[in-house]
Amino acid sequence: MINKMNRIVSGFSVLVFSSLILPALAQDMPVQKILPLELANQAAMVAVKKCLEDGHRVSVAIVDQSGLLKVQVKADGAGPHTLDSSRRKAYTANSLRDSTHKYAVLVTQKPELQSLTRLNDNILLLGGGFPIKMGGEVVGGIGVGGAPGIQFDEVCASAALKVLKADETYETKP
Repeated sequence: MINKMNRIVSGFSVLVFSSLILPALAQDMPVQKILPLELANQAAMVAVKKCLEDGHRVSVAIVDQSGLLKVQVKADGAGPHTLDSSRRKAYTANSLRDSTHKYAVLVTQKPELQSLTRLNDNILLLGGGFPIKMGGEVVGGIGVGGAPGIQFDEVCASAALKVLKADETYETKP
């Protein structure tokens, strides 16, 4: 009888503890925005189509907030190297939280920052990569590689950011 009473009291204690503590713990959990796969696919295809309209065969990569590949597409006729460059640009933009072109220029202006180019094997400081910011939070990165000049890669990446309704589209000012 005493053993049964101990189990009832223990069970009741766990129930009370759970009902008081768990909601308090849940309130402290941060909410993280994510980039939905369907939207990332649409954006990548818009970037490819924009570049094709402009006469460029490219690859487009989109990474999530952790820098992991979410979507990657390669236009028919795009060079095999464009897969790697687009992924690395997307990773770099997400990781460094800004335009890859901005960092490429910064490193040439400030030689003491050259070590940025060697942070890891995924970093590529070459224009064509932008962070994807939504609601003030970086939720991923986009990289475009394969056009004959970074300004063309950037136009296509910017078109994708418009589809995503990103906070910044990094449009080149005339």
